[in-house]
Amino acid sequence: MSEITDQEKLRVLLPHWLAHNDSHIAEFSKWEVVARAELGEEVADLIKLAICGMTETGEALVKALEKIGGPPAGHHHHHHNHG
Repeated sequence: MSEITDQEKLRVLLPHWLAHNDSHIAEFSKWEVVARAELGEEVADLIKLAICGMTETGEALVKALEKIGGPPAGHHHHHHNHG
């Protein structure tokens, strides 16, 4: 039995990281609305800044996954909620 390569590991890990990042973006977006309504523009704008940074992170992870051949065939990510 051959050992899994780092590239193969990343092809499994990157989709997980992308899904995890997306779930955080969704949660942050909900809280941005709350902050804007209840805590003011400054707090909401800082949360929005974090959302923009995480969006850029996701784009970089997508490019990395594309460079190494995409997710493995038949790979199904199991979604879970961290909040």
